[in-house]
Amino acid sequence: MTAVSAETGTARGPLDLVPPGERGATRIADRVVAKIAAQAAREALAPLPAGAAPPHATVVVLPHSRLRSSGGTPIDTARVRVVLELGYPCDIGARCAAVRRQVVERVGALVSMEVSEVAVQVERLHRTPAPGAPHGRTP
Repeated sequence: MTAVSAETGTARGPLDLVPPGERGATRIADRVVAKIAAQAAREALAPLPAGAAPPHATVVVLPHSRLRSSGGTPIDTARVRVVLELGYPCDIGARCAAVRRQVVERVGALVSMEVSEVAVQVERLHRTPAPGAPHGRTP
């Protein structure tokens, strides 16, 4: 659908009728962002250690009115908290950094939301035996 401007006689598209600051916006539910963050954490940690619970994410989405892009359009921003169980021994810092990167990347790509903070909490470590090590308790 196009409209013709009375002043200039030129055709205008439907988006030209409403200024960008007054257009509606899609609201992404916090639980959707949490599910995406949890999936991103699973992707970063794959494969999970045996018996480990899958990562869990809680999300706080800041109201879009607080932040604006350089063009003046509102930006939704999320703060994400991810709870993990990791296999041990491992480089815990590197695993947490990988989760942070993946969460920021996937949430940004899938819902166009900026992630200002990713807090990673390691709730439990699962001891994984070294290859060739005896199983069970050792004296």
